[in-house]
Amino acid sequence: MPFNDIREFISRLEETGDVQPIEVEVDWDIEAGGIARRCCELSAPAPLFKKIKDYPDGYRIFANPLATFRRLAIAMDLNADASYQEILDTYDDRKANPIKPVLVKDGSCKENICTGDEVDLFKFPAPMVHEGDGGRYIGTWHLVATKDPDSNWVNWGMYRLMIHTKNTLGGFIVQPQHIGVIFDKYEAMNKPMEFAIAIAPEPISTLVATSGVPYGVSEVDIVGGMRGEALNVVKCATVDLVVPATSEIVFEGEVLPGVRKLEGPFGEYTGYRASGESTKPVYQVNAITHRNDPILTMSCMGVAIDDSDVGLNISYASDIRSALKAAGLPITGVYLPPEACCSLCVVATKTPYPNIASKIAGTIWANKNGQWIPKIIVVDDDIDYTNLGAVTHALATKCHPVRGVTILPNTPGNPLIPYYTMEEKLLGLGSNMVFDCTWPAHWPDEERAQLSSFDMIYSRGMKEKILQNWSKYGFK
Repeated sequence: MPFNDIREFISRLEETGDVQPIEVEVDWDIEAGGIARRCCELSAPAPLFKKIKDYPDGYRIFANPLATFRRLAIAMDLNADASYQEILDTYDDRKANPIKPVLVKDGSCKENICTGDEVDLFKFPAPMVHEGDGGRYIGTWHLVATKDPDSNWVNWGMYRLMIHTKNTLGGFIVQPQHIGVIFDKYEAMNKPMEFAIAIAPEPISTLVATSGVPYGVSEVDIVGGMRGEALNVVKCATVDLVVPATSEIVFEGEVLPGVRKLEGPFGEYTGYRASGESTKPVYQVNAITHRNDPILTMSCMGVAIDDSDVGLNISYASDIRSALKAAGLPITGVYLPPEACCSLCVVATKTPYPNIASKIAGTIWANKNGQWIPKIIVVDDDIDYTNLGAVTHALATKCHPVRGVTILPNTPGNPLIPYYTMEEKLLGLGSNMVFDCTWPAHWPDEERAQLSSFDMIYSRGMKEKILQNWSKYGFK
């Protein structure tokens, strides 16, 4: 059964040993972030901070909700030890069968309603996540709902949020992000854009908010499909939007046209503090609703592996695999190594004709999510594309230094990629490259070097004999 709220998810993680309740007092200023960062780098259980300096008992921070594939599998109601392939296949199947939400009259997210002078973002233990951040980031694992003024389509996305004052926030709102496309329309009309920010809903809502579904497709329907059950949503108190009914905290308000304020820097998903302080639009928060004893979710992004590396990995891989199959390409696997922070994609393929790697790369870079991945490695279908050791071996021994590497300049650039110059970041200008690690299609079999591995170079009978007698040899 899908989880009704984040509290049920945490309870399940307690049963499986994938959450670590922390009973001692922890400081929201750097300490909680530092603990969460180390947990990411060790793939440790998710820390649940139960006592936070300067805040009442009951106010909690739940960090790194989906920072391991085990926790992602649990969130999807799969076995905790589900394989990467099983998670990806399940994600694909469920994404293809959306279920519309159910509008309910009330929800636990409205147990407390604050408006006017009662609005105070500092009421919640927003952490200073990394040393050197521009401020306290209250939005690092959440969803932001906005409505297209032309079509009334509602986008759910995840965009970082830094506290400016007790009732204002700042964060990334840029094209080609959907929120940037929508906000540009409002600003052209000199109208404010209504928003609703839901923090700590049930876990699938935030997963899908990161997924980058096509413009005009409602993420809330995808959430229902992923859950296998419709999501209960409730109307907001002051804006014409809906949010998951069991969200822990909801901020409602408007993004003001023509108003900008300095935001950042922030330690981002690429593993670096790659973008500095710059002017960004301002969210004016006019109402806050929240549950009793609310839980604030936090993702401590940085060096892999964290929530973005896991969540984006599956959603991007799913989207890219679908695009490659739709193009009729004979691919046998797609993998985004989580250690690469969504900046590298590995594709396994059959090689029926020359230069198939370039065709694969072009299809990926034409994809909405694939456009953000600057490096692609294409390997033959006999390579375990999820094994970085095998991929590294193929890159080192099968990729020709001249004809095996293709560089494409003047592509759309991601401003969070650290190796771009400041000018390239400002202009959104990038460069892409593909590494062709396949044997040329025109080479006869006798010219292709035989991989010298246990699986490839020994007969089936000898392999079976060795495996059957493995323990007799004294191995465990």
